[in-house]
Amino acid sequence: MNDIHGGVPLETTLIFAALLVGLISCLAFEDKIHAKKSIIAGVFALFCLFLANVFNLYEYVDHKSLVMLPPFDSGQGHIVELPVYIPAIDWGVIALIFGASLFIDITSKSGLFTWIAIKLTKASRGDPRRLLWFYGLMTVVFSAVLNNVTAMIIVGSLTGVSLKTHGRVNLMLGFLLIEGLLTNVGGLLTLISSVPNIIVGNAAGISFVTFFVKSAPFVVVATIGTIMLGARLFGITNLVGVEEKNQAKLLVGGFDENDGIESDAFFWFAAVMLVLFILTIATTSVIPVVQDLGMSFVALAFATIMLVRYKATVDQFYRSMDWDLLGFFAALFIVINVMEHAEVLNLIGIGLAKVISLNDTVGQGAGTGVILVSSAVFSSVTDNIPLSAMLAKILQAQGTVSTDPLWWAVVFGANLGGNLTPIGSASTLVAVTIIHKNGLELSFMRFVKLAFPFAALQILLATGYVLLFLESG
Repeated sequence: MNDIHGGVPLETTLIFAALLVGLISCLAFEDKIHAKKSIIAGVFALFCLFLANVFNLYEYVDHKSLVMLPPFDSGQGHIVELPVYIPAIDWGVIALIFGASLFIDITSKSGLFTWIAIKLTKASRGDPRRLLWFYGLMTVVFSAVLNNVTAMIIVGSLTGVSLKTHGRVNLMLGFLLIEGLLTNVGGLLTLISSVPNIIVGNAAGISFVTFFVKSAPFVVVATIGTIMLGARLFGITNLVGVEEKNQAKLLVGGFDENDGIESDAFFWFAAVMLVLFILTIATTSVIPVVQDLGMSFVALAFATIMLVRYKATVDQFYRSMDWDLLGFFAALFIVINVMEHAEVLNLIGIGLAKVISLNDTVGQGAGTGVILVSSAVFSSVTDNIPLSAMLAKILQAQGTVSTDPLWWAVVFGANLGGNLTPIGSASTLVAVTIIHKNGLELSFMRFVKLAFPFAALQILLATGYVLLFLESG
């Protein structure tokens, strides 16, 4: 068979594409297999790595995997020996999840989250739908100024405490799922809210202000639509009747937000640290020195500072970490890296490039709409970062102007595709993890079934918005 771009035989690429389908299928039926995500992904990662070496997809020097460390341009860089699967893992994401989870877990011991949750519950007067709006809007704002994973960890923690305190545990699945889906909507708000935004924005030459102005109307409409649909599907209703409202108001009025605070000093310390954490994460890209270390360094640094409070018993927090989640991400990154070397993602990109040509043969709207939907579908099962980078290069090579709606089709598709499956984005996977942590069952297929109406609505709204409003703009 012919080689595809990159020199890998097509039959080899198809073999690895089949493995990717196999991984997704096994994850979809994990409850039937009775295996954790980390084990499923780990087995596929090992098999993919073995086959990658059978087909010579990696280059070795004297049977060693050598990696050049910076500085590259001065000739002073040095080479170290690392297994190919070490640089394949996005350690920034792993460290961010680890650090942020650890920080939030320790901060919760101060009683701060209980205090915030009860305050919000009191502000809602015990009305479940009003509380959903509070948390939904907070999720979007946090996702826009922080990152999706951190936003989900913070809001998810608050939600768990609030609903348990409020006696509404039966609504927790709906709340947490809606919040997980809203993280990817909020991630569309600014140029720096997600990595695909940065990649496509830089490639297209879209400014921060332009990005915000063009994406904000969609984010507002999609947020309202998602919350309203979620309230309907999960039965999250307003309180009706004077007696019911009075009972709920009386119940929440009896809550004491100070009950969970064991130490006023630690409470205020945690509050200050949480504010600093949010501000630092939001401004990491412009802080000298720290911007080079990244958000993962910030998360680890704040977690370490908080650990000092429990310096003699820190092992209790290590034991409570979700190692299955971290192991799954590490294995998934390895699989995706192998898929890149096997040109599976490139094959997807070539297929989408042909779809782009529909703009010239069928009409501008045809190719743009199909690109948005196709990007969403592929982003739901693969890493949207390399996919976004590949499509951005294709659009650049074609000389696509910055005002072309094709750029926005890639942005919306890559972000919203994460809502189709629990592995489509890190934040939806974190949401599922929080759901499980609260003792609720949610399998891969049930997530897809519950999330599909939301994802379909969001993608439909995005397609209409791009074609009707950005097409002419």
